Amino acid sequence: MSREMDKPLISLHLVDSDTSLAKVPDEAPKVGILGSGDFARSLATRLVSSGFKVVVGSRNPKRTAGLFPSAAQVTFQEEAVSSPEVIFVAVFREHYSSLCGLSDQLAGKILVDVSNPTEQEHLQHRESNAEYLASLFPTCTVVKAFNVISAWTLQAGPRDGNRQVPICSDQPEAKRAVSEMAITMGFMPVDMGSLASAREMEAMPLRLLPAWKVPTLLALGLFICFYAYNFVRDVLQPYVQESKNKFFKLPVSVVNTTLPCVAYVLLSLVYLPGVLAATLQLRRGTKYHRFPDWLDHWLQHRKQIGLLSFFCAALHALYSFCLPLRRSHRYDLVNLAVKQVLANKSHLWVEEEVWRMEIYLSLGVLALGTLSLLAVTSLPSIANSLNWREFSFVQSSLGFVALVLSTLHTLTYGWTRAFEESRYKFYLPPTFTLTLLVPCVVILAKALFLLPCISRRLTRIRRGWERDGAIKFTLPMDNALAEKTSHV
Repeated sequence: MSREMDKPLISLHLVDSDTSLAKVPDEAPKVGILGSGDFARSLATRLVSSGFKVVVGSRNPKRTAGLFPSAAQVTFQEEAVSSPEVIFVAVFREHYSSLCGLSDQLAGKILVDVSNPTEQEHLQHRESNAEYLASLFPTCTVVKAFNVISAWTLQAGPRDGNRQVPICSDQPEAKRAVSEMAITMGFMPVDMGSLASAREMEAMPLRLLPAWKVPTLLALGLFICFYAYNFVRDVLQPYVQESKNKFFKLPVSVVNTTLPCVAYVLLSLVYLPGVLAATLQLRRGTKYHRFPDWLDHWLQHRKQIGLLSFFCAALHALYSFCLPLRRSHRYDLVNLAVKQVLANKSHLWVEEEVWRMEIYLSLGVLALGTLSLLAVTSLPSIANSLNWREFSFVQSSLGFVALVLSTLHTLTYGWTRAFEESRYKFYLPPTFTLTLLVPCVVILAKALFLLPCISRRLTRIRRGWERDGAIKFTLPMDNALAEKTSHV
């Protein structure tokens, strides 16, 4: 083993400074651990602090003893598995065969597999690590658990990480024993069924933000489209028609023009599926018909789309602050001043432009502030402290206010530019006119839903009313079928 691998993940100072890890009562339940890696050390630390007596089995106990809490007994593997009934197997799959010499000592014991395969190993092997371990030790009861918990979470405690611990096994008594241990350690066990579910559990740590894949691709696609559109208008058109080199705008100016477009469209896409869902309910006259799969997935990704909208808006604000720092901006100011002197203009002031910029900046700050509030309340720690009415008010009502403020911000930016012929470069309309399409549809639809005739009907549907409210049942009566109608 290399020197880098010998370095412990957990600080020895942290282990030694905790007096609760120094001594465990003799009557405490005994738990065994096979392995001396980072996860085994974190697991031993959490078990000792939870009141368990820990025995660690290692191939070289003298070298690894100093890495574990002083209350944990570090010995050879044969001695470590002799007395505990529950033994954690904290070794990699390729080392399972090295434990076959302990088959007689492990007979009848509960083996808790905490390993995880790599992505390549998961695709290569059809059976899970836990099922493979069970095939090597048929006289033991194998339980898959704690594989989704990181070493840091075990070290710092469940308050700083995920509390849920999926558990699966073919023996209910073994699952119950491991579940009680998880509760004692401060975690929340989740019964995943038989050991056949181990493969699904081992795939959980391999997933890289599965709920963010589609929203991220959507945001990236919008960014590429708007960036290419702005490149044609702001860089390519001056170069082709006016022979002006504007390529210096690519790193900052074009990006800053693209980011608000992406943020604005993404924000409107957060509330568009709700409009479509309400429209379907009004058309069908019931809420008991399932939405199409694409709409259902869209509704489930609204949180991620909203956070990406806030991210783009925050980047737009930062880029805007950087605009005056550019050397090109300073040259433009100097050239403007020179032109003003040559034109013999001592005072340059356009009242309309001054008011437009003041209102434009104010609306932008208000929109970003509202988006920040939405982003903060979407955090689980904040959302869990709100009741349903408070959460719905922030995410729905304030979210719609943010969309309206963003629309006013965009309209103030555009002002009369949409009606100026010089703004249509290569016959392409200004970018802000394209971004207004979807948000305006959402705002108009929301305004229609506020009309009493539509609002009352939609409320009744969502409370269970159906347009065809007569549900028919057929009941046997005197060896004949009689039709009975019940109005709901």
